[in-house]
Amino acid sequence: MKMLLKNAKKLVSPNELIACEILIENNRIKQVSSKITEEVDQVIDCEGNLVLPGFIDVHIHLREPGGEHKETIASGTKAAARGGFTTVCSMPNTNPVPDNTGTVKDLFDKIDQDAVVRVLPYAAITKGLKGEELNNIEKLAETGVFAFTDDGVGIQTADFMLQAMKRAAACGMPIVAHCEDNSIVYGGVVHDGEVSKALNLPGIPSLSESVQIARDVLLAEEADCHYHVCHVSSKESVRVIRDAKKAGIKVTAEVTPHHLLLNEHDIKADDANYKMNPPLRARKDQEALMEGLLDGTIDFIATDHAPHAEEEKEKGFMGAPFGIVGLETAFSLLYTNLVKTEKITLYQLVEWLTYKPATVFGLPFGTLEENRSADITVVNLEKEVIIDKKGFSSKGKNTPFHNWKVKGLPVLTISEGKVVYKEGYNE
Repeated sequence: MKMLLKNAKKLVSPNELIACEILIENNRIKQVSSKITEEVDQVIDCEGNLVLPGFIDVHIHLREPGGEHKETIASGTKAAARGGFTTVCSMPNTNPVPDNTGTVKDLFDKIDQDAVVRVLPYAAITKGLKGEELNNIEKLAETGVFAFTDDGVGIQTADFMLQAMKRAAACGMPIVAHCEDNSIVYGGVVHDGEVSKALNLPGIPSLSESVQIARDVLLAEEADCHYHVCHVSSKESVRVIRDAKKAGIKVTAEVTPHHLLLNEHDIKADDANYKMNPPLRARKDQEALMEGLLDGTIDFIATDHAPHAEEEKEKGFMGAPFGIVGLETAFSLLYTNLVKTEKITLYQLVEWLTYKPATVFGLPFGTLEENRSADITVVNLEKEVIIDKKGFSSKGKNTPFHNWKVKGLPVLTISEGKVVYKEGYNE
């Protein structure tokens, strides 16, 4: 089957769009040119919209198995497709946990059956994510998992983390970390700052994140391991990562759209759609994250898409689980609030959602080069919509961005040569 995308525009520099057509054959990009005359089976008119590499998100939660009331592989990957993502990496905090070759095989089988975009699953570092016993990292590496993480909980002992890093490094695999020292979390539900005091809520100190990153970069240096930091949120964490990179340590990092766009002062009292871990921090932290992204300390953007049932999020800050959804709104929010306001360029945003995560993790995706997998996202930069959580493809409706006005709408998503999404919000 041959498919032709015509009447499209391609981004070739921070400020230049050029007309292009793309020929897809056998699920791969065969040709990218200003004009293609070859006979095809299907023609899709892109109507002058921007054609981009399919977005990559290395940090999402699909909840299946065990949390299907929150999200499934089917619903989560439909949400990914709607947001323009063609490759997503699913975290292991499921039930059962993918901590042995049997559960990993079952997970791959379910992904093959239900996913509409490419899913690369993580395996857990410790059995049951309990931090008490290391998994057989060598055997798990052979299954084709993406990387190793106990996301959702920090590895509390330096010994366990060092052992995990050494064994992962021997397999050529990364260790990916949710950094949080439980001894100084103090039961917090928001950032330990002005708003926690104003709302009389227990706060999570920034130190709980940064102190574990500081420990881990030294362990990574000792183990010669690629160490990746999830959802960086504080100015101290940015400083530690920047210093580690200058020292030549193999550390990379990600930041979420919500930590770039919101801070503690945006929190609405007892609205748990603003409850996430790490929490929304101070304005100075938000500014440091933007600075770190711009100077390369932070490598790219990931959503930490974390769906929950509505009744769970209605329990307020003290009772609701941490997390918000993000796959369906990420590009539009970032384009509207960062590109349109000239804080970043469109070229930078696209790189942080495609080429940069692919490069960091050695993935053969994230470009529109010929003979690569046909993972393509078409974006209408002009159409303006109101984000409506009721219309999400995700089962999770837990977002603080409901009713935000945005531009930059993914209108067509092609994953491995197949159209997996073709429409927009409220259509």
